[in-house]
Amino acid sequence: YLQNKTGCTLFITGASRGIGKAIALKAARDGANIVIAAKTAEPHPKLPGTIYTAAQEVEAAGGRALACVVDIRDEKQVGEAVQKAVDKFGGIDILVNNASAITLTGTLETPMKKVDLMLGINMRGTYLTSKMVIPHLLKSRSPHILNLSPPLNLNPIWFKNHTAYTMAKYGMSMCVLGMAEEFRGQIAVNALWPKTAIQTAAMDMLGGEGIAKQCRTADIIADAAYIILSQPKHYTGHFLVDEDVLKEHGARDFDQYAVKPGHPLLPDFFLDEAPETLVKLMEQHGATPAFKPSSSSSPSSAKSSSSGPIESTFDLIRGNINEDVVNSTQAIYQFDLTGEHGGVWFLDLKSGSGSTGKGQPPVKADVVMTMDSADFSKMFSGQLKPTMAFMSGKLQIKGDMMLAIKLEKLMSRMNKAKL
Repeated sequence: YLQNKTGCTLFITGASRGIGKAIALKAARDGANIVIAAKTAEPHPKLPGTIYTAAQEVEAAGGRALACVVDIRDEKQVGEAVQKAVDKFGGIDILVNNASAITLTGTLETPMKKVDLMLGINMRGTYLTSKMVIPHLLKSRSPHILNLSPPLNLNPIWFKNHTAYTMAKYGMSMCVLGMAEEFRGQIAVNALWPKTAIQTAAMDMLGGEGIAKQCRTADIIADAAYIILSQPKHYTGHFLVDEDVLKEHGARDFDQYAVKPGHPLLPDFFLDEAPETLVKLMEQHGATPAFKPSSSSSPSSAKSSSSGPIESTFDLIRGNINEDVVNSTQAIYQFDLTGEHGGVWFLDLKSGSGSTGKGQPPVKADVVMTMDSADFSKMFSGQLKPTMAFMSGKLQIKGDMMLAIKLEKLMSRMNKAKL
């Protein structure tokens, strides 16, 4: 069922690093022709790789490469890259729409510049590149379009905290829905999405260095993409998840894809596994709640204890913050707690060696988290993963998502300290 890609031409957007590059290298090992259509021509201060370093890797792996500087928002640049590809390789067989921009913020926190970037790259860029490449795909023997985008899941959970990003990614998925039908029988058009977070530069920027061990490598996506791109052209209109594709083709060993085998994995966005099930799964996979709340913080004794569970939790937090934590975090958090032990609390990880207290923070918070007081205690005691709380709607986050993710790293450090 795996068709060798020798002599096949793949046009891949955003292929200078991450998932795009992994797909390129997998096909290159067969001797495929790879068009690397991406923006990075000069080394980026924060991100690895350029179109030229990716081209060198493709050729070292056995493929032929064409590096094109392309901002997929620019019709002229896309058109020129497509023409260069056809001139050099004689046609295009496969288009992989991988380039994406991500900003996980709410409506009031997202600048229009970021909204335009996400809609411009993810949705419009995918549409434009497809439109320009399709005339060439129609001449190919086994034409494919593969978009790196999620199943169209209309559960509001996936919209409420980052509507603009979701609209932009779902725009890519809608291209699949429409074009698969429009070109049925002529071109296979499918979507592929990871089941878990994938370790890429984008993920490191979102979650910091502590996030990697909860990820799989981009190889899992590359292997799944290879299988999809080997199917006949009538295999179309599918919204696929990497792990499912591989399982269907007999793969059993998923540890080979883990950055840290055996470590619980962070589920990716847009896939509905009831968050409670996810927590249970994570526990089965060795994610044990790290430290059990001390007796004074169990609800039954809390009423008689003068400090109460929230105070005890903040005592624990105080014992774990210092100048290093402040320097690496640089954020002020506000917690609006509801329920039995409701109230407003803050955690200042921006100045000095950090501080916590009851009431509003001295200056405006970067992140405001709203949740039930019982869930708050569970979260800081390692019984409830913040990611899960957020995905299941138990935790609302206003403000900078990246800073919210940094707090999760502090929690896991606290839990380790308590072991």
